[in-house]
Amino acid sequence: MTEQIEVDGLAEWAHRSHIEPARMIIGICGPPGSGKSTIASRLAAEIDATVVPMDGFHLPNAVLDVRGWRAVKGAPHTFDADAFVDAIRLLCADEADVSLPSFDRVIDEPVAEAVVVQRSDRRLVVEGNYLLLDESPWVELHDLFDAIAYIDLDDDVRIGRLVARHIEFGRSPDEAREFVERSDERNARVVAASRSRADVVVRAA
Repeated sequence: MTEQIEVDGLAEWAHRSHIEPARMIIGICGPPGSGKSTIASRLAAEIDATVVPMDGFHLPNAVLDVRGWRAVKGAPHTFDADAFVDAIRLLCADEADVSLPSFDRVIDEPVAEAVVVQRSDRRLVVEGNYLLLDESPWVELHDLFDAIAYIDLDDDVRIGRLVARHIEFGRSPDEAREFVERSDERNARVVAASRSRADVVVRAA
């Protein structure tokens, strides 16, 4: 059975999972609305790490429109997964500074070179939905991390947060609920199916 811990135990677990002298790279995975970004930021502050967000590797909306994927934005195929895996490999190589994209929820687009990981940054926290996905190229990620934690949150709480987030960024309440049911929850089921591959499950609230 996968080890389960509380959020308060993440920093100790991260240190326990890391083997010196390599750069520490810890993954924080979970379904949409589970609190990955908040927990990753908290962990990074506790262990003096830099946060690397997977969301920066969303395909631009113009590309999604051409491919007819805008309505399912957030699904695995709507990310540049190859570029993300390549970026993590560069971080593992630890040979130079690396510039990475982030994601701006206000404009709903990735922002190039918004995160700079310097070679002197010895600890990284990478957060995203699909770090544990068992399909190419995502499956290559697991061996690139010291360990990956899965964030487990009650579905009612998680869905409520998602609806509130979509409303905050411009959708009507009805549009927000429809998008959550049609897109976010489909993706949540994909992420949940990868839970057993995590090194630890974090009980969130």
